[in-house]
This record gives sequence, C-alpha cells and structure tokens, in this order.
Amino acid sequence: MSASDIIQDTPVADPTTVPQKRAVAETDDSQTQPGEQQQQQAGNDTAQETPKVYEGHRPDRPKQQGPKKPRAKRFKEPPAADPVSNEGVLIQDIKTVLRDHAGLSLDDVVNDLREFFTRPRGTVHPEHREVVVRVQALAGGGDGIGFVEREMKEETGEAPATESKRVQVVVVPYTLPGELVECKIYRTQKYHFEAQLIKVLEASPKRDDSLIKCRYFGTCSGCQYQMLPYSEQLEIKRNVIVNAYKHNSGLDARLVPDILPTVASPKEYYYRTKLTPHFDVPRAGGKALKECPPVGFGERGRKTVVDIEECAIGTPVINQGLKEQRAVVASKFNSYKKGATILLRENLREITPAETGDNTEGAKPIEEKVCCTSTKEIITERVGEFKFQYASSSFFQNNNSILEAVTSYVRDNLTIPATGLAPTHLVDTYCGCGLFGITCAGAAESVIGVEISRDSVTFARTNAQLNGLTNATFIVGNAERIFEDVKTDPASTAIIIDPPRKGCDDAFLEQLLQFRPAKVVYVSCNVHSQARDIGYLLNDPRGAGYEVVSIRGFDFFPQTHHVESVAVLALKA
Repeated sequence: MSASDIIQDTPVADPTTVPQKRAVAETDDSQTQPGEQQQQQAGNDTAQETPKVYEGHRPDRPKQQGPKKPRAKRFKEPPAADPVSNEGVLIQDIKTVLRDHAGLSLDDVVNDLREFFTRPRGTVHPEHREVVVRVQALAGGGDGIGFVEREMKEETGEAPATESKRVQVVVVPYTLPGELVECKIYRTQKYHFEAQLIKVLEASPKRDDSLIKCRYFGTCSGCQYQMLPYSEQLEIKRNVIVNAYKHNSGLDARLVPDILPTVASPKEYYYRTKLTPHFDVPRAGGKALKECPPVGFGERGRKTVVDIEECAIGTPVINQGLKEQRAVVASKFNSYKKGATILLRENLREITPAETGDNTEGAKPIEEKVCCTSTKEIITERVGEFKFQYASSSFFQNNNSILEAVTSYVRDNLTIPATGLAPTHLVDTYCGCGLFGITCAGAAESVIGVEISRDSVTFARTNAQLNGLTNATFIVGNAERIFEDVKTDPASTAIIIDPPRKGCDDAFLEQLLQFRPAKVVYVSCNVHSQARDIGYLLNDPRGAGYEVVSIRGFDFFPQTHHVESVAVLALKA
C-alpha cells in the first residue's frame, strides 16, 4: 500500500488555524474606577452680584478649562514568564542556585528599585556599580550565576558585603562556576542584575584561555564557551538536558532514563553554513556618515554592533562571503537610508564540463561550494548520500557536519518494539523540506510528511524526486490536525516530531494520545519545551504504556550554549 493510498480524501487542514495555547494566568484589570462628576443646576437668568462658589472650587483660582486629565492607570503585574522560554529557564536556574548554594529562595533576593529614586546625591547609580561576584553555577543560557560579595568603590577600593542573609544575584557572561570575578552592572531585572565581565580575579581550573580562537570572544554575543575544552562543553550540555527534564517534565525521576553523552560535532570551529551579520546607519541631523559603520553581530549587553572581519564558527566559504559583503557595504554605505541584515548561506553549485573546459568523453559535472547572499535563491545541500534543495530564506540546519549523524540516529530508532521490525508507516510532522522523512524513507514502507508551509512542501516533493523516492508523500496541513488527514495503523506506525522552539501545541499532543503510535522520535532545538511535552504525554492517563527509551543531545553549535535533543518513546509491547 502506497503513502497516497492511506491519505483520506478530506479537506486539507487550514494553514491559518491557530491552535489553542496553554493557558497563562494574567492579572484581571477589567474593573475600572468610575470618575466622580459634580453636577450643578443652573440658576435663573437673574444676574448675580458675586459668583457662586462651587464645592471644591476656590474663588481665587479659575476653574480648569478643557478635558479632565486621564486617571492614572493601575499598575499591572506582567504575566509570569513561560517556564520553557529563555527568561523562564533563567529564573528556574536562579531558584536552583539560591536553594543549593545558600539555602534561600527568590524572596531573599534584593533588587530594590527604590534605590533608583532615593539614593543620595553623588552616589553611584545602581546600574553603574562595579562589584565582585563569586560565580556559583552556569545558567542554561551559558552565563554564570553568582552572588555579590562586595562592591568596588573609588574612595576605599572595596567595601564588605552586608551581613544580611538576603543576597544580590548577578548574571555574568564568559564566567565559570567557582570563579571570583569583577564585573559592572548595567541592567536590573526582577530577580537579578545583568553585568559585564571586567576581570577574572580567581579562575576556574577548567578555564583555558589559550583555547580561544576568536579575537572578538568576550565582546561578540555569539559564543559562550571558547575558553573551555570541548569535552567540558559536551558535559555542560548534557547537564542542561538533565535539568530540563528535572524542572519542566513533571515526571518521576524513575521515568526519565539517564541522559546519554552528548554527540560531538565533527567540526568544533568553522562549521556554520549560515550567518546573518548586520549593520546600522544612524543619521545624525540628516547628515550622511563619514565612515563605514561596523558590520557584524550584536555586542553582549549593548545595542551596538561589533565589527567582525572573520567569524571563527562560520565555514571558510561563509567567511569569504563576509569579506566580500563588507567591501560592498564599505563602497556604498552612504546610499543606505537605514541599516540592513546580510544573508550569507553556503550553496552547492554544479559546474558543467563545458564551464570547466573538460572535453573528455563522459566527463561529469563537479560541485563547488559558494556563498549565496540572495533571499530568493534556491540552495542545494548534501546530507550524506541525500541531496536537498530549499529556499535560501527558509529554515534548514546550519551545521552540515553533524547532520548525517543525527538523521542516522533517528532512522536507527524507528524500530517497532512489539515486532522488532521497521515501521510500516512513517509520519514526519513539522517536516519542512523533508529532511527526516527523506533520509529515513528506507526504514519504512511508506512516508507521509506534513507541513504548514506550501513552499516547503513543494521543496519536499522535489527533494523526494531528486533522491529517487517513490514511497514518500508530502501534504500541506497543520500538524495539530494531522491525524484528521492521515490514517495509518498505529501499531505499525512511527512518528517523527521536529517542532519549532515553542514545542508542540496541546491540540497536537491530544491527537497523539488518541492515536497512540508504536514509536515516537522527538527531535528538538529547545530541550525545555521537549521535556514539557513529553511530560504532558506520560502524565496523561492515555499515555499509560509509553516509556522514554532514551534521551540524547547533539551538539549542533560548538562554543555556544545551544544543544539539540533527540528523545525516543516507545509503546511497551
């Protein structure tokens, strides 16, 4: 039976349908305080010798003319951060550090904003202080979390910290647990201060600054871990996954298997096949700039751009493209009315024998890598023995060196537990241009891919043809309604899930619980939303019978805090 035979003749899911999101508690401010109006009855037309004095109106002050001033709005507490967002993960990390290293809670954090308005004249602004911090742990975002030990002052050099049990929490980039650092606070958040690293006073034994290959490290916001041996980076990323399941899954620890070692990237540097540097062109008084603005990436803790001549994690082809585009900007920056973002994407271009001048009989085309800068170009890329095409402006993984290892791992984990055989049907949700569905097509009799983007589905169908596949069908539809359009036997079906960072919506997870496929392989670029979704499945009574077989990280972005995760779920035989 072909893939097309098991797709029901039902209307294609509306791509514009927005699934219901998880409820977020918000403050109710629907009730308003009505204003009070004073009404006076007009007198008769008889002239008055003296003006009538109204209540609340002084005779020596004329009554205010014009509309009333609007009543000040009540303060509305901002909604709580999504636990799987960057902010939510950081707050959880701060809670853990407070509990484990000081026996405290968020209630013990001192970030009193009244200091902004009540500080004595001449004292240092709270956001301009230089402080000494002992780093306690690493946050999931790669920054160090620590407590203020003392403040640096110009008069005495330093001042001892208060004896109070309450603490000031500071987040400092480019630091490691155990280090004593001097830093400058530049921003106040609800539970912490953000600071810039000035100097490491006591270094961690794991720090090795000789490993740093980028002259912009410590200023550019792109990398966090260049001062660490690669083996340490991989272990840190494994611990990020451990903490994600501990805090976001809601699962009993016995239901979560030991997190497997993180799979290393074959390339630790010069691996990114896509970069998007940018530049700003501010106009002061309408006058053009006298020199070329910085072209590069955002500076950590500032709104300025770091001028980047070479990126240590971009491929050689990408860096050559960066050099060329910097020259273009330098030659005509005065013609830009505002800044712009530059696309640099590696592309595989086929060169015919005629172009190379090879007149040998039977000569075949050769391929070379070039840098694409157009958002309207078609990109060609190889993943192992497979060939893919996609729009240059669309999403595709940016570390080609590890892609074959990831797709092979997913393919090897599709076996149905009850039979020990490959699945009869493979459903690739959030399929994009067909990366997993196509690379895993040999492990199933039929493949069905579903994607909300029509353009991506068009490329997926083209890619199936490019790779000679006849058992793969791709349809336009909403993944949250996929099982309304696709009917397969759950007992012989494997599902691949590769959602965006926000994870899966409840509607999709509900369908998955009702369908109960024999195998689920969940690929995620946000391990925190992955942990939440898997907890949703297993904590539901309908998820009884599922077990988490394995969880493993893949290091798509060495030198940074990012980690991708593959979780394998199976319905017990």
